[in-house]
Amino acid sequence: PKAAPKAKAKAKTQKQDKDRKRQTNKKAEQKKNADKAAKADRELEPDDEEMPTRPRVSLGIMPTYGDADEKGMEIDGVVQGGPAAQAGMKDGDRIFKIGKRKVTDIYSYMDALRPFKPGDPIKIIVTRKGKGYQPAEADPITWHGPGPFDAATGVFHKKPAPGVTYSKIFGDWLCDIAEQDERVVGITPAMREGSGMVEFEKRFPDRYFDVAIAEQHAITLAAGMACEGLKPVVAIYSTFLQRGYDQLIHDVALQRLPVLFAIDRAGLVGGDGATHQGSFDFSYMRAIPNLVLMAPADENECRQMLYTGITLDQPAAVRYPRGNGPGVDVEQKMQALPIGKAQTRREGKNLVIMSFGAMLETAMFAGAELDATVVNMRFVKPLDEELILAMAKAHGGIITVEENVIAGGAGSAIAELLAAHAVQIPLLHLGIPDAFIEHGSQESCRRDAGLDRESVLSAIRRWWPTETQAQSL
Repeated sequence: PKAAPKAKAKAKTQKQDKDRKRQTNKKAEQKKNADKAAKADRELEPDDEEMPTRPRVSLGIMPTYGDADEKGMEIDGVVQGGPAAQAGMKDGDRIFKIGKRKVTDIYSYMDALRPFKPGDPIKIIVTRKGKGYQPAEADPITWHGPGPFDAATGVFHKKPAPGVTYSKIFGDWLCDIAEQDERVVGITPAMREGSGMVEFEKRFPDRYFDVAIAEQHAITLAAGMACEGLKPVVAIYSTFLQRGYDQLIHDVALQRLPVLFAIDRAGLVGGDGATHQGSFDFSYMRAIPNLVLMAPADENECRQMLYTGITLDQPAAVRYPRGNGPGVDVEQKMQALPIGKAQTRREGKNLVIMSFGAMLETAMFAGAELDATVVNMRFVKPLDEELILAMAKAHGGIITVEENVIAGGAGSAIAELLAAHAVQIPLLHLGIPDAFIEHGSQESCRRDAGLDRESVLSAIRRWWPTETQAQSL
């Protein structure tokens, strides 16, 4: 009985010792974690004095073999001129690659970067377009957007269409006008091949400026050049011009600078999908003051409009579609078109179809089927006000056709003009609907948008009353 109290006291003492030890260990762990966090915070703030002495580190995801350095990365060599020096590195700088690691996702890539300290400058200078597919590695330009092909043979399923593309028309014109005027310069945001500027770069390398994928910079650069008396031509895709909208307004239009925009891939481009459809340029450009906006119906008109734009002392834009035109002969002689003047292509009765840009062939087909008047509008801004009012007076209904969204497009501009003059007339707008048009061929995209020949004709027939009803209007 006397031993029982002693045993209880001993057990209590042992428990207290364990509790104290637990508390001590807990505090030690907390201090360790706090020290670790503090160290991490210090490493996130590189010492400015040390920065110049740290080597620049270049990483690429191509597997290589070599001697491992102290960080466990593999040294590929040191810079001795060549592409690395062109990338801004100095002779003697160390070049690192990921080594033998197979980088398949962002996690493994980040894991490969762990040996480097925060603040180490990193440049990626070793990449290979089309890696893993030999034909694409050998010819990355052709394989940038190849379309359908046989993976085993590398043969493309679709043969190039006959005729001359609008991009080629632009490229030829740019070289011709540069021969005549040494003030002309060409600017592209990394679209040399797509925009047709390969020959221009070869012939006029000192007047060719590829600013890479920096559309905003391309436009501001053009504005600065125009301020200094040059004649800049910005070759840009419709969808990419959206990225530089602020610069277009503030740096070019606000100052009324003579910059010419050659807008390729306007309208439905097909295979590149919804991100590349040039669906909005009529709408977002016609709202900008001081800007002349043109849309050619064929190859020759494209050449003459480009020349018209370069002669103006204000901003101008020529928007043309991807691919080939209808096959019209191109006149080498360049003549400026009268600004804001449309062209009647077919005389008819009751209806008038006002067509913008590449939709003219479709409009002519519908005009022949319906015995309607057809007008090639040519200019989205300024509109041919006199002709539009005369056509409204002479016809019972107006149809506008454009490869641009209906909302705020060229047809809307005509409606605004008629409303301003209190002209009441049945009006049908045909264009891209309020939807994103997905991937497909240009033909299928036009069908989806209701802009192929049969769809346009059917839409007009559904809208326009019978001949008996028309006579009663």
